[in-house]
Amino acid sequence: MEFKLNIGCPKTKKCIKKELKETDCKPMIGKKIGDVLKGEAIDFPGYEFKVTGGSDSSGFPMRWDVDSTPRKKILIASGVGIKKKKRRGIRLRKTVAGNFIHEKTAQINLKIMKYGPQPLEKVAEEPKTKEAPAAKEEKPEVKEEKPKETPKKEEPKVEEKKETPKEVKKGKKEETK
Repeated sequence: MEFKLNIGCPKTKKCIKKELKETDCKPMIGKKIGDVLKGEAIDFPGYEFKVTGGSDSSGFPMRWDVDSTPRKKILIASGVGIKKKKRRGIRLRKTVAGNFIHEKTAQINLKIMKYGPQPLEKVAEEPKTKEAPAAKEEKPEVKEEKPKETPKKEEPKVEEKKETPKEVKKGKKEETK
């Protein structure tokens, strides 16, 4: 069981995403939409969050007015889980998830209620592992220098004298005489 957290920041209007591993998910189970959650429970010391929604493993949205954990088919006219209606007064039966966070919840939406001492971006960064892949070994780059090419010496061109047609005719006449 893993949860994906979408943490919305009202000041910057940005959303920060984080994945919770199985050990960090336990304090979240049993919380309801609208509950306030301490940041220490999910590795955000000094912060307080409000649960605003989420979705289950199949993608069904959590709805605040459905008091249960599993999915239910409810008759709704507007709100979470339904698109805009084409005609006025239409109600549709849609499947939605309940408002409790449980084991099959996949995504949880949170809103920051109280800010901590450090910016959220710094706290959200996960420590990177220092292990390098064994297959890729870094080799120092060696620049190979190519010998510089010397400019080629141009050979003097021998100009061939072309005979003009008049000269050719004169030459032929002289030869025939």
